[in-house]
Amino acid sequence: MFDFQGFGPQIAYGAWMTIQVAFGGLLIGLVFGLLGAGAKLSPYAFLRGIGQSYTTVVRGIPEILIVLLVYFGGEDILNRIGDQLGYDGYIEINVFAAGITALGVSFGAYATEVFRGAIQSVPRGQIEAAIACGMQSHQIFWRITLPQAMRLALPGLGNLFQCLLKDTSLVSLISLPELMRNSGIAIANTKEPFTFYFIAALIYLTITSVVLLGQIYAEKWANKGVQRANS
Repeated sequence: MFDFQGFGPQIAYGAWMTIQVAFGGLLIGLVFGLLGAGAKLSPYAFLRGIGQSYTTVVRGIPEILIVLLVYFGGEDILNRIGDQLGYDGYIEINVFAAGITALGVSFGAYATEVFRGAIQSVPRGQIEAAIACGMQSHQIFWRITLPQAMRLALPGLGNLFQCLLKDTSLVSLISLPELMRNSGIAIANTKEPFTFYFIAALIYLTITSVVLLGQIYAEKWANKGVQRANS
């Protein structure tokens, strides 16, 4: 078995932090994705432009740069604003909040296209039937469009979440004690890079495998009604 040389709790905490960052980024990314899809499908050119600009810019920038911009750039902007308002102290951004925000913004740009395609795949006849029944636009969205769009979007979102899990290693650059950063600290003290990098790889593989099983179950559950209707 592996000899953690006293760094076992630190590695375990890093793994737990990685999971928290991944799910935090997922929640933020789903919100950005839905808003982005809504903007790109909007009848208003201004909103479509915002949605298109968001996906084009974010998908064209490396995730590592987004992390650095959100943390260091956001901190700089807040302190400049504080100076203008006469605030004498130094404003620091929470590294966890910065990490999940950066990953969420990146995830949301890709999720926007997944949601857009899923929403457009909902049969138009169902929307027209809902309108004929007197349903309001917000009722149609929550009761007709979104439930079906989520079912169609699950495979794509699951694949994006797998990528997000691995991208959590990027937040080590802003000193968030996730798995890769804590593994690096252990390596610096023990001089055993293979051992701790291999442990980190096994932990990542375990987490992604569990997520994959959850994705498969979620897809089967979401498609139960469709399977019954087609049988």
